[in-house]
Amino acid sequence: MNLNDLGYNEKLRKLALEPELRDYDTGRVIAEHKERYIVATEKGEMEAEITGNLRFSARGREDFPAVGDWVALTVYDSGMAIIHSILPRFSMITRQAVGQYGEIQIIAANIDHALLVQAVDRDFNINRLERYLTICHSAGVKPLIILTKSDLVDAMRLGEIISGISERIHDIPVIAVSNVSCEGYDALQALIQKGKTYCMLGSSGAGKSTLVNNLSGKTVMKTDAISSSTGKGRHVTSHRELTILDNGAILIDNPGMREVGIADAPGGLETTFDIIVSLAKNCRYQDCTHMHEAGCAVMEAVENGEIDRDSYENWLKLVREKAHFESTMAERRKKDKEFGKMLKDYHKKNLKQKRD
Repeated sequence: MNLNDLGYNEKLRKLALEPELRDYDTGRVIAEHKERYIVATEKGEMEAEITGNLRFSARGREDFPAVGDWVALTVYDSGMAIIHSILPRFSMITRQAVGQYGEIQIIAANIDHALLVQAVDRDFNINRLERYLTICHSAGVKPLIILTKSDLVDAMRLGEIISGISERIHDIPVIAVSNVSCEGYDALQALIQKGKTYCMLGSSGAGKSTLVNNLSGKTVMKTDAISSSTGKGRHVTSHRELTILDNGAILIDNPGMREVGIADAPGGLETTFDIIVSLAKNCRYQDCTHMHEAGCAVMEAVENGEIDRDSYENWLKLVREKAHFESTMAERRKKDKEFGKMLKDYHKKNLKQKRD
């Protein structure tokens, strides 16, 4: 296995030569299964676990390895490996951890571009696209919108969908592809570059696994049809996995995500909804909520059609969601700090009693 094929570069090579990392092998996490990892190294692919120290020092789920991470590890003759540390990430796509209080879940790390995949039939939802764009902008990852199953709608309907996207989302490439005729794949292949890492985001049944298979020219991911009764996809991809395409690009597939909660997203909302944020500076009151105040430049723009009403309402929803997440995260950190202080005081008291 050549690490350069996995995106290894001179910057990573210099990091691996740091004194604390010099005695370890370097690898990239290509799959994750409930804190057990598959790591690709120059010695091949192998299962790996993290050290107890790395687990103990982790402050949250973001401190654990994720697919796309570069790691320093020890490889044993048995074919197993132990991960000692995670090399610094240059990007990290995250969301709110489902069912976890104030926690962040890493979708993928060290990503250059995100392919936002939506089918043009029942799956299409422009509000969800804005949600995906927000987490991409927050991560500093360049998005590309992929509309799949274009053969399921006529040319007029497809044109309406693309036009609707361009009215609310600006300067983001949109490519429609057919998984039956493969129309649109040439245009998509032209944008996918060797050595760059791409992450696919989309719900179940959007055609992500078929997209991987068509881009790679072989069956890499298992595929399944969507339910005819519900129009929802069956969960075929059950874990995140990294694949190297024939042209040298690196692609990470993800399980279908029905929930994409906005986490701590600095700059994400501001970039996705830049027009709204820009107009908000003209509001009469600095603490304007943009919901009911007189002299609100944002509400005025909505009323006169300058801002799409659905986009405005989606923005308000995401702003509230982000604020709620930040408050729960702050509360969780406060409780963790109080628990840490209590534990420290307990150890001090216990040590004093032993000395006495």
